Amino acid sequence: MVNQPSAVADEWLLDVPPLRRFITAVNEIRQQADDPRTAVAAIRPYFTELLNEPTWLPAHYQEPAEESGMGRKTGMWLLYRAGDGGLAFSVLVLPAGAQTPVHDHLAWGLVGLYRGEQAEEVFARQDDGSQADYAQLALTEHHILRPGDFYELLPENDIHRVRTISAVTSVSLHLLGNDNGCIWRHRFEPEASRIEPFRSGWLNVDCRERSEV
Repeated sequence: MVNQPSAVADEWLLDVPPLRRFITAVNEIRQQADDPRTAVAAIRPYFTELLNEPTWLPAHYQEPAEESGMGRKTGMWLLYRAGDGGLAFSVLVLPAGAQTPVHDHLAWGLVGLYRGEQAEEVFARQDDGSQADYAQLALTEHHILRPGDFYELLPENDIHRVRTISAVTSVSLHLLGNDNGCIWRHRFEPEASRIEPFRSGWLNVDCRERSEV
């Protein structure tokens, strides 16, 4: 299975019927799946349904923020996280022309576009990871995403950056197999071959201080 039992309660920052149905289905799948690939494949139709439901996400969660751990005016809003630390569902908001740094997630997941348009660049590491502050990246894929489009996150495509290319703010939905706003992960500077740890945090809730995050 792709989760571990926990006595910590699940946390709902937004609790509306479409989201509750989706999260319930995802938790059932991840409790039964033998590996992340199996879980992601089973979740896809439920994710498609949520992406194409236009009314469930309040306007407040579609707004950028002046400052966040992913960059200026980049909103990272947590909507749900599991008590076992094995699942988080969130919204990433990017104003027109803004982009994230190149970063990883260290988790399986699904990311889909809810509003606006984005360009995604996917990178692969070319070095062996033996130097803490050095990473050589190669650009391997480039995608244009429109509302309803989504992609899987797995080890081979875990490093990417996204940029809003529409005239309106882009809003993307992120389902990750960890509390991705609160774990320490990596920010990359491909041109300088640099890597550094970072923790993005959430705009609307503090991180739980627990050993796995």
